[in-house]
Amino acid sequence: MAHEGARESEGDPGTVRPGGRTARVRAAVLRAAEDALAEHGFARLDLGDIARRAGVGRTTVYRRWGTVTALVADVLADMAEQSERRAETGSLLEDLRANARLVQRTLTDPRQAALFKAVIAAAASDDRTAEAMHRFYRLRIAEWSPCVEQAIERGELPVGTDPAEVVRAVSAPLYYRLLASGDPLDAETADRAAAAAVAAARAGAYVRFAP
Repeated sequence: MAHEGARESEGDPGTVRPGGRTARVRAAVLRAAEDALAEHGFARLDLGDIARRAGVGRTTVYRRWGTVTALVADVLADMAEQSERRAETGSLLEDLRANARLVQRTLTDPRQAALFKAVIAAAASDDRTAEAMHRFYRLRIAEWSPCVEQAIERGELPVGTDPAEVVRAVSAPLYYRLLASGDPLDAETADRAAAAAVAAARAGAYVRFAP
């Protein structure tokens, strides 16, 4: 997974008018695109099929998105908008454990795991999809980085610790299991990833060094 778009004209690709037909059409098409991605991957995506699944006219889909890559970019934008907000427990370990558990639940959900695999595979060969995916992860890292910043202010971590690197260190082992090793991806694994990131951060592993 709060929309942050301004009111824009109904015909613009990927725009949202809260509560209006544009928002309903976009939601239906994005849901259909996610289903298609999860079912058979990026290579077999077809705008006509997505229009049929969404119950909207083909012309509407072609006019608003134009290409499969533009539609996938909007899928990722919507996922960033809908993603769960960060925890604020007052403890770095608990905050990052919440982050790790969120990633773990997402990556073990059958539909979401298939969707992420399809998007990551598409990003390997399509620059626009890659940039959309990079933006998605920049937004997620920015959402959770304040947990680390607050820990620095509380004295839990060394001054100069890079918050983004700490957040990346939490999720990286989980994505490795999903995409590379195939090892179990359970709640215990998520907790261990969070604990390892916190231990490394406390030891100064993510302190920025002056060039």
